[in-house]
Amino acid sequence: MPDTPANQAHWPQSKNQKPGCGFPSMTLVGIFCLLTGALAKAAHGDRHTHESKLFQNLWDTFKNGDLVVTDRGFCSFGACAGLLLRGVDSLMRLPERKMRKALGSQLPKSDSFDVVVTWKRPAQRTPTQTPEEFALLPEAIPVRVVRHTIASKGFRTQLVTLVTTLLDDAIPAADLAGLYFRRWGIELHFREIKIHLNMDVLRCLSPHMIERELRMHFIAYNLIRCVMQKAALTHDVDLNRLSFKGCLDTVRQFANASSGAEDKPRTISAMVDEMLLAIARDPNPHRPGRSEPRVRKRRPKNYRLLTKPRHDMGALPHRKVGVENHLKPALS
Repeated sequence: MPDTPANQAHWPQSKNQKPGCGFPSMTLVGIFCLLTGALAKAAHGDRHTHESKLFQNLWDTFKNGDLVVTDRGFCSFGACAGLLLRGVDSLMRLPERKMRKALGSQLPKSDSFDVVVTWKRPAQRTPTQTPEEFALLPEAIPVRVVRHTIASKGFRTQLVTLVTTLLDDAIPAADLAGLYFRRWGIELHFREIKIHLNMDVLRCLSPHMIERELRMHFIAYNLIRCVMQKAALTHDVDLNRLSFKGCLDTVRQFANASSGAEDKPRTISAMVDEMLLAIARDPNPHRPGRSEPRVRKRRPKNYRLLTKPRHDMGALPHRKVGVENHLKPALS
């Protein structure tokens, strides 16, 4: 966000950054629909607020019978037990250290297993819980622990441990693993919001306007998702194969074309049908196991970094050349 006093007071920058050199930034946690990719609810805080606390603030969004799929950063006894008290099941990746500490004695010593064990409440509450919230948690809950082996050609074999409150034996362990692997789609959804909709750098100068800017980005994201779902249902294509960026570009092009037909509803209706057909005709290719490292080809500008407040920087060369060479007198 812009480095204004109001934004700094509401979302203070990291303590490791010198004053005047950093920017206010926020932590954002969102709940997405696994089927449609729509953003159901989001919570945000400053960089000093743990994601687990923001996740707990979103629990009222869930309804009885829902299933929450999260990564290992949110996996804890408090999360599993707290959601279970609301009638909400969970499927989370269990960190290895937490598995050995809390459940190690109950798990088989093998690379693959599917067992039901008892997860006891820890002796001490976490900093994100109040004493009242900790006291409401049960002494122990039964959980199903599944250890699954991931073997893909060209990639290193990995062992993934999942914990879930779904105890039904009719659900195979492979189905639970396949369901969890679909969780990766949330990383793409956040990229679509932050990169394709340009939300990675916010531009408003006050917290009130920042809140409105966030809501407008979320509304725009869900509107594009609605268009994608409409195209998938109308032309019987897989919604997961449709490109968010392609749909966004198509909507922009048709919006420009339809701006001159405001008083012609039949023309606009025909253009909307043509737009949905264009979106459905451009699916992403099927590329399982595709690897796309986050690297940039285009180099950044060769400017120096702001390592202290601007008024303390003094005179420096325009580019990243040695200061000694800059101060050396020119040879005639």
